[in-house]
Amino acid sequence: MPYRLHTLLNQNRDWAARVESERPGFFTSLLAQQAPQYLWIGCADSRVPANEILGLLPGDVFVHRNVANVVVHSDMNALSVMQFAIDQLQVHHVMVVGHYGCGGVRAALLGLRVGVVDNWIRHVQDVRKKHRAWLDTLPGETEKLQALCELNVLEQALNVCETTVVQDAWARQQTVVVHGWVYGLHNGLLEDLEMTVRSAEEVEPAYERALAALKQRLGQPA
Repeated sequence: MPYRLHTLLNQNRDWAARVESERPGFFTSLLAQQAPQYLWIGCADSRVPANEILGLLPGDVFVHRNVANVVVHSDMNALSVMQFAIDQLQVHHVMVVGHYGCGGVRAALLGLRVGVVDNWIRHVQDVRKKHRAWLDTLPGETEKLQALCELNVLEQALNVCETTVVQDAWARQQTVVVHGWVYGLHNGLLEDLEMTVRSAEEVEPAYERALAALKQRLGQPA
């Protein structure tokens, strides 16, 4: 076994012992059930770990991650995670979380070819195309990348709201609140993009407000 993997196993044992020492019976309690209040839909980037960023322990947040935090209506993986989290676990909050400096978003912005993932990134390219006229008003690549990272969060949060899973939950008066957030690799902080939706009737107004706020924040005409 390579030394580094052996080290990881040792670190795991140290971590488990520390947690059990600080919270006796913690792992035994996890066997009973998981009852998270949150579903995190984020990027697969190794620098964006949901539990650590939120300061939560195992069992506190249900997580789905993929390249560039994309939500596609035909993605049975994402839809299955959402349905299990909402219908079975009864989570109250769904957070779509992007991050600045996302490699997938940068590839979509610049039209870079990476490999098989190019087909997945096409969904982010669709976001770029939808907002191309406004993105072209921004002065440089850095500003465009920041803007597209935020736009992608808003569009994917909109997609979450429009899934049958969330629409059905709202129809039966279940409490599900969808949020759009972005994470800063440079400072470790989460930023609320003001895309907060509690019902089907709020979807379009919330999206329009968040989009206008995004453009105003970047100092460009809405």
